[in-house]
Amino acid sequence: MTDPLVIIGTGLGGYNVAREFRKLDTDTPVTLITADDGRSYSKPMLSAAFEKRKDASSLAMATPEGMATQLNAGVRTHTEVTALDPAGRRVLIGDEAVPYSGLVLAWGAQVLRAPLGGDAADTVLSVNDLEDYGLFRERLQGKRRVLIMGTGLIGCEFASDLTHAGFEVTLVAPDQHLLQLLVPETAGRLLQKALQAEGVKIHLGPLVQGVDRAADGSLLVQLDNDTQLETDLVVSAIGLRPRIALAEAAGLRTGRGILTDQALQTSEEHIYAMGDCAEVCGHSLQYILPLMAAARALAKTLAGTPTAVHYPAMPVTVKTPACPVVSMPAPRGVEGEWMIEHARTDLRGEFRDDEGVLRGFVLCGERTKERFALAKEVPDLLPAT
Repeated sequence: MTDPLVIIGTGLGGYNVAREFRKLDTDTPVTLITADDGRSYSKPMLSAAFEKRKDASSLAMATPEGMATQLNAGVRTHTEVTALDPAGRRVLIGDEAVPYSGLVLAWGAQVLRAPLGGDAADTVLSVNDLEDYGLFRERLQGKRRVLIMGTGLIGCEFASDLTHAGFEVTLVAPDQHLLQLLVPETAGRLLQKALQAEGVKIHLGPLVQGVDRAADGSLLVQLDNDTQLETDLVVSAIGLRPRIALAEAAGLRTGRGILTDQALQTSEEHIYAMGDCAEVCGHSLQYILPLMAAARALAKTLAGTPTAVHYPAMPVTVKTPACPVVSMPAPRGVEGEWMIEHARTDLRGEFRDDEGVLRGFVLCGERTKERFALAKEVPDLLPAT
């Protein structure tokens, strides 16, 4: 009997590569392994679900049993992979060895955790999957104030969503402006003004040092500038780190993520990586469009037609209705400068390199309608081969 194609992870990456593979190969056995409950859902919806009145159950699009039927595959839930054995072409789950004909690492990224003091540091939540979101909803029952650590994409989207759902939201980060890794300061300030107009309180500059319980059941958040903030729940959204520990232990080459070539193959034959855990030809892109492109290309490779992934310019949309933002960050290391047009709530910024080539852009407000025209002008991140 043919050993199965094994996919570790049942997020958008794992399920989509399995779905694309099944379009091309209906016979090879497929096994998906996940540490969580295996429900199919769209992760970007987690930071936009409160206003839509969706709980964790209503965000789930299919059960693991339903996905197993759809994909003609085995789906093993709440199963922790403990080691990879490239030489033996096996995945280890404790003492159990699962052989594979091909292995896809689509296990995503883990949340960064700040070293916090205080007797309530263990109550700080992060929302990185559907189970986390369910616990978040549960903890928010009867609460009205939420403090969010982090002013990146996830922090700003959660702040917007929770504010529209009637919560009092505070954002705290040591950054100089919102979306600091995605947009220039002018755009970040524009978003800040829009969120503040909706009632979001924003503290830029200080770090959260600790979280303590107050006598009335609320939480006291200590900042490193001697400020103390009172809230009912603290959410950490300070970033993600690609999961690379098991890959490193197995001898795979790693950098920021698991290193792959343009065909998504790691340094070990028959092992591939995609999504948030992968670093593809120097690109570590934790967004949906790169993931979907990777799933389509990898499925073809796994089905017998070696295919390089193509990354065109892929703008990132930030779901903040008070000030919609679309960002196309310039690649790391590219020298150039921003040219920004700004009028009230609308903004267009172009980042051009030293030769005048458009390498990145940011759009706010009504000017987000220009995203497609600008994206066509930006060179591919990974050209088609």
